[in-house]
Amino acid sequence: MQTRVLKLDGVHNFRDYGLYAGADGAKIKPGLLWRSAQHGDASDQDLADIHVLGIRTVVDLRGPSEREAKPCRRHPEFAAQVFVYPEETAGLALHTEAADGVITAAEARAAMVRLYEGIPFRENLVPMIRCYLEVLRRAEGPSLVHCVAGKDRTGFAVALAQHVLGVSQDDIVADYVLTNQAGNIEARIAAGAQQIRAHRGNISDETIRTLMGVEAEYLETAFAHAAARHGSLDAYLAEVIGVDASAREDLRRAYLEA
Repeated sequence: MQTRVLKLDGVHNFRDYGLYAGADGAKIKPGLLWRSAQHGDASDQDLADIHVLGIRTVVDLRGPSEREAKPCRRHPEFAAQVFVYPEETAGLALHTEAADGVITAAEARAAMVRLYEGIPFRENLVPMIRCYLEVLRRAEGPSLVHCVAGKDRTGFAVALAQHVLGVSQDDIVADYVLTNQAGNIEARIAAGAQQIRAHRGNISDETIRTLMGVEAEYLETAFAHAAARHGSLDAYLAEVIGVDASAREDLRRAYLEA
């Protein structure tokens, strides 16, 4: 984990999701594929540390209301191209949606599973996942994908990219649940608690922790529902996301090395 997580003050879950073994024994190149939570609370030092990564493109999976509520801070020399969607991609971050009407941690967990059943088919998220994978296909240098907490919309999108690159299911899930360890966990939970309680009222700390974490079952549920509707995850990627065999080969040539 220490080789892939960038420790920052105000940007949580910032990490390299490459480095894993991919198709045909090749390895994903380091330093090209980055993911994180929102950058609205970034310190000046965070901005400096991110700037040296040379990120060329940013895919912001948040909707307009989320971007307006917490605009990203940028380095003075920031020059990356930023891709956004003009309509809401979640209304609220998934962990905030899941908090609606829940009281216990068990209820929160069940709500998250239900949301992940539908995440592959969200009408306003699918176009951004298409955009994200097309950005990667263009291979114009290091890229960053993020949402609010960098764990649900981002986690699902990143898992799809890793699958396309031939990463094993075990490694995909391991990288997904790394969210529970990466960065300043207590600060992330505190930020999530503030957001959730602002929308949903007083919810217990235990329930907040459940909502702000991830579990392997969430991602496995999303993959299973995508595959069930289309016959396989590869068919879902081709039919819904637009990543066919040709696009897959382009992505593998761009990001895999022997």
